[in-house]
Amino acid sequence: MVISQEERVAHIRKRAHELWEREGLMPDREKACWDKAVEEFESGKLTAGRQQAGADAAGDASGAKH
Repeated sequence: MVISQEERVAHIRKRAHELWEREGLMPDREKACWDKAVEEFESGKLTAGRQQAGADAAGDASGAKH
């Protein structure tokens, strides 16, 4: 499935925000949560806004905006 850059960023942003919320919305964790969401997306754990089977259900989701 090919997605646009805008869709890619939207999926990563949503996941990053989820991770960041789980970490208590701490400002110093925004970048780490963003990086984790990018890692998940690029590894295939996060696809089209959903985690694939086998992905860490308690994973990091922050939605930090960059």
